[in-house]
Amino acid sequence: MIQRTLTEIEGMVKGSGLDQAFKHEKINGVTTDSRQVEKGNLFFPLIGETFNGHKFVDKAIENGAAAVIWDEKESNPPETIPVIFVTDTLKALQDLAEAYLQQVKPKVVGITGSNGKTTTKDMVSSVLETTYKVHKTKGNFNNHIGLPLTVLSMAEDTEIAVLEMGMSGKGEIELLSKIAKPDAAIITNIGEAHLLDLGSREGIAEAKLEIVNGLKQDGLLIYHGDEPLLQERVPSLSISSVTFGETSKNDYFPTSIHQQVNGTSFNINDTEFFIPVLGKHNVSNALAAYAAARFFEVKEEDIIEGFKAIKITGMRLELIESKNGVSIINDAYNASPTSMLAAIRLLEDLTGFKQKYVVLGDMLELGENEVEFHRQVGAAIKKAEISHLFTYGKLGAEIANGAKQNLPEECIYHFEDKQALITKLKSMVNKNDVVLVKASRGMRLEEVVNELIM
Repeated sequence: MIQRTLTEIEGMVKGSGLDQAFKHEKINGVTTDSRQVEKGNLFFPLIGETFNGHKFVDKAIENGAAAVIWDEKESNPPETIPVIFVTDTLKALQDLAEAYLQQVKPKVVGITGSNGKTTTKDMVSSVLETTYKVHKTKGNFNNHIGLPLTVLSMAEDTEIAVLEMGMSGKGEIELLSKIAKPDAAIITNIGEAHLLDLGSREGIAEAKLEIVNGLKQDGLLIYHGDEPLLQERVPSLSISSVTFGETSKNDYFPTSIHQQVNGTSFNINDTEFFIPVLGKHNVSNALAAYAAARFFEVKEEDIIEGFKAIKITGMRLELIESKNGVSIINDAYNASPTSMLAAIRLLEDLTGFKQKYVVLGDMLELGENEVEFHRQVGAAIKKAEISHLFTYGKLGAEIANGAKQNLPEECIYHFEDKQALITKLKSMVNKNDVVLVKASRGMRLEEVVNELIM
């Protein structure tokens, strides 16, 4: 984590007003949450629409904060610890992260996309860790606050930082890219997430391509070459790029893919790789990681071992065995039409199970066509492959409506009450059955998973 004198911090955040008596004192790490302050931390009180962190400075001091960054427009700065004044505490946090990156000088991989960002981050980190000391985004710390905090928790001897970049609107990826200044930037795909904010897939593509705005001059863009919206736009950019995807027109593509119960194997030319991750669509994420590893000159034998060692962040196609022998695929972290269809295809491909159950909930933030998107997902479910469909939520009802095209109504169960869904599902599943659970994060379908495991 960052460790600097307060004089150094004052310069890095473009601040002022530090009492000279404290200029040689050091801080150890930073935080924006007064509840999580550790002794020696520098506290950043951020200001949002419904909160003002300056109100919690006393709590931060009580918990051991060594100094505080203070918005010069706020009154009554603390008198018991050192204070550095800035015009905007959030901008100061971002400036500090940018300056720290420039001082530590790790190579940087920036990752964005509509789906698969976190899985790709985990894959990239795993293959690079065979050769370098790597620091990566933890959890969902991927926005204008989370990315700076991720950077500032980085060890001084980090060789490569792998940073996930999320967004909700235009301009956000550009901001993150200009803070991080990546050596390699990855765009996993262009899906339907954020249609509510950006209006069209074209708008999403433009927003994701903002990642090149901070790309170093000799940097590389790694992108999904089967996506027409990227095919149209990238060639006009004055940057180096390589592509990955399913088809042979890409620089990196699989010559074969085999789905297994414990993961997925695939070939690139004559070399076989195995990832302990379910879903043929995750081979695409692995190809992006492979491209990044090649860019950083990781040996192929190390890439093979790195893929085998992948540990994916939870609730992303996570296979869990319940006590009564039911297999559960927990993919409850998030959902879009693209990722939901991919998860359904995965379930169809799996063999060795008696009955296959699908539990699907609302996909959020899809804009004016949300009803049609949900119906299309339902219509894609095949009776020959899926035994029963359970849906939850207002939009989940539209998945059920779409499924009636192919599934008998007696195989479809819709619920507005989550506990009622759980009760019915538990009464039906048996040993050697498999259940896929997927929805947007706001639907909290991990509660279904937790009940099934017990």
